[in-house]
Amino acid sequence: MIKNPPLLASLALGFNLAAVAAAAAQDMPANMIEAELRGGWRTESGSQMTALHLRLAPGWKTYWRAPGEAGFPPNFDWGGSDNVGGVAYHWPIPEVFELNGMRTIGYSDELVLPIEVRPADPDAPIHLEAQIDLGVCEEICVPVSVDVATEPDRNATIDPMIRAALALQPERSDEAGITSVRCAAEPIGDGLRLTAGLTMPPIGPEEFAVIELADRNVWISSADTHRDGDELSAVADLVPPNAQPFALDRSSVRITVFGGTGRVVEHQGCEG
Repeated sequence: MIKNPPLLASLALGFNLAAVAAAAAQDMPANMIEAELRGGWRTESGSQMTALHLRLAPGWKTYWRAPGEAGFPPNFDWGGSDNVGGVAYHWPIPEVFELNGMRTIGYSDELVLPIEVRPADPDAPIHLEAQIDLGVCEEICVPVSVDVATEPDRNATIDPMIRAALALQPERSDEAGITSVRCAAEPIGDGLRLTAGLTMPPIGPEEFAVIELADRNVWISSADTHRDGDELSAVADLVPPNAQPFALDRSSVRITVFGGTGRVVEHQGCEG
């Protein structure tokens, strides 16, 4: 069953925001979230490796780039930066939370998110400044905006905190034994239904897949995931803003498989 169509997801978010409005100010810990942008170092390829470092109050969490059945993903605005030609995020393996029958994906206590910045001019200094919109949740969810900035030193040494976070990436498909990834798309009334088939050995007893597109404006349902031997299938609905069928770029499809035992495998692209 495909869960959380866009209208219901919007209503759920509305209820969360209503709960925030109803909560007394003294219920919010003063240290609910602390944020900084670490300066990092220049890589051999010439990019600047930095990281968003979040510290959360005990019991609070924030969301992964695909938050699951409830919640909202972080949004980054780098408009205040100088000499930025491109940004890539290296998300560490997130936690899976179950609450009131809903599955969400995110981080508790602390998040170090490595961010790789490609300078527009390799010889010029970089100024990094971002406004980041986050969902921070305990029993209620609070929308939070944080402003972070740094002036990276191109001669700085490797930051061990960022290096440790880079070591916590999901497994690549070849490391996990994935030999084939296929996608079939069929039009539905308000978009597409995508069926992904992966040939791969099991990675845990409670596997589920998360499907993403490069276009973050397309709403994607929670995927119905099933296994038959070495075949894992995941089915999700894809609904663009205009709620119409659309041409799917299969190279933009990202599939992440969670194993239920801490193993997470990520694959980019699929064949028709």
